[in-house]
Amino acid sequence: MMCCLRRCLLVQSEVQTFIEHCMLAVGTRASHARSLAEVLVEGDMRGHYSHGLNRLDLYVKEIRAGICAREGEPLVEKESLATALVNGRNLLGPVVGNYCMNLALKKAREAGIGWVVAHGKSNTASYSNHYGIAAYYSMQALKENMIGMSYTNTSPLVVPTRAKECTVGTNPISVAAPAKNGDSFVLDMATSAVALGKVELHERNGISIPEGWGCDVDGRFSTDPKAVLCGGGLVPLGGSENTGGHKGYGLGLMVEVFCGMLSGSKYSKNIRTWRMTDRRADLGQCFVAINPENFAPGFNDRMADLLSMHRDLTPAESGMPVLAPGDPEKQHIQNCRELGGIPYHLKVVNHMVHTNTCSHTQTVLTTLFKPGADSLIVFPQRLPYFG
Repeated sequence: MMCCLRRCLLVQSEVQTFIEHCMLAVGTRASHARSLAEVLVEGDMRGHYSHGLNRLDLYVKEIRAGICAREGEPLVEKESLATALVNGRNLLGPVVGNYCMNLALKKAREAGIGWVVAHGKSNTASYSNHYGIAAYYSMQALKENMIGMSYTNTSPLVVPTRAKECTVGTNPISVAAPAKNGDSFVLDMATSAVALGKVELHERNGISIPEGWGCDVDGRFSTDPKAVLCGGGLVPLGGSENTGGHKGYGLGLMVEVFCGMLSGSKYSKNIRTWRMTDRRADLGQCFVAINPENFAPGFNDRMADLLSMHRDLTPAESGMPVLAPGDPEKQHIQNCRELGGIPYHLKVVNHMVHTNTCSHTQTVLTTLFKPGADSLIVFPQRLPYFG
């Protein structure tokens, strides 16, 4: 039976504790480790496994290598009533992201809009780093009944339309808008056809990728994740030029305008290669908050109507309802709550535990086997952590 087991269920609080312990073990300040853990766990809870626990080893390696700062706080270098330029000081991305989004919200309360960018310049050692799912920051605006936006540039992972060299990042876009009764619109998307982490997960699990996700070294579409990861690249949102890939390419460059150009950070192929720890990431990030109260009254009512208008459409296929942005994530969160934990592929969990040296390896597990099931449900009382 054991050879058939492929998935496990981990208690949310234990995953967060595991991540915090990993970061503390390499010298990260406790509050920074907690900020990172919250972002990564939220990614997994929302079903974005490419940006959750799957990313932990990246942060551990960057702290160990001295590429990312263990402690410190971001610094405002320039600001107006509605804008700010923030020095990320090479801190963990979520630390910078939370600081910037809080600042954008403060400005939006005062001026109706807050637009904040985080930057880095090679001669000042002021940088920002990978910050997890973009929606984590845009959604913070929902708590104050505001619209939130979040953007970041990334390492060059995307091959532009008609090219065969990676020069554009996955450059995600997230927009969150409140509606009545706690409902919301939450868009969180890469401007590539898919996030790189999804290709990595397929490669790690030995699964082919769908055609239209990536290309090989010659710029040809490939379903082999290794070909995409080793010399090839992702393709823009939309895929080929015939199916609108040039539009995804344009959106990726738009994010670069908001992030790399406004912030003065590295941009395009000037950003370091993904997962290389020979130099700092120096990413540019952008955080926006808009107060609807400064515009036409009834925003939440109209948002609720807009969402209902689309959810109530007759589906093309029975049993496949029309969804609004954010609905799949809400369903995944509900599924996790009903299960009592977050489901993971065992290979992902094993990779996280064994890719780094573990000095604390005692793990107490209670396991539940279901006859005929292909899942192992694991309730960890203590997970090993990196030392």
